[in-house]
Amino acid sequence: MLKKNSRLILGIDPGTALVGWGLVRQQGSRLSVQAHGCIKNPPQMPQSERLLRIYEQLTEVIAEHRPDAVAVEQLFFSKNVTTGISVAQARGVILLTAIQAGVTLAEYRPDQIKTSVCGYGRADKKQVQLMVKRLLGLKEIVKSDDTADALATAICHAHSSILDRVKIKK
Repeated sequence: MLKKNSRLILGIDPGTALVGWGLVRQQGSRLSVQAHGCIKNPPQMPQSERLLRIYEQLTEVIAEHRPDAVAVEQLFFSKNVTTGISVAQARGVILLTAIQAGVTLAEYRPDQIKTSVCGYGRADKKQVQLMVKRLLGLKEIVKSDDTADALATAICHAHSSILDRVKIKK
């Protein structure tokens, strides 16, 4: 039996070839991993089929685990606008999937996630992986960058909600 203050957060790192996802159980200030994975789309798959596959597999994850909240990394455009547009389409599918499932939705900038997990908004992938391991009490680093980023997004949401409760108590 789970305690009343327990909730399950699904973090998602959007992409078109790879969509990382991770479920983090929050019980008060204690965090633990429930499950994680990656939706992998073959490189030759057309974009429309990739988006459908993301929708179908994410719908299955949500139906199976029934998270209380979904936290999604916001899009950051660097130099490749074409890739950014494809990822934006995937984010749209991800947001729609969460909304259709009736799950509370939150979005975080990459620098917010890195600051929440590492204390530094420009942390590199390796630092994020190491802190995810430490914060979730894992024996090994999560090898997939996308999955580690998804777990970091869930951790960021958990930290944000802890801060929100502290603010409310004042």
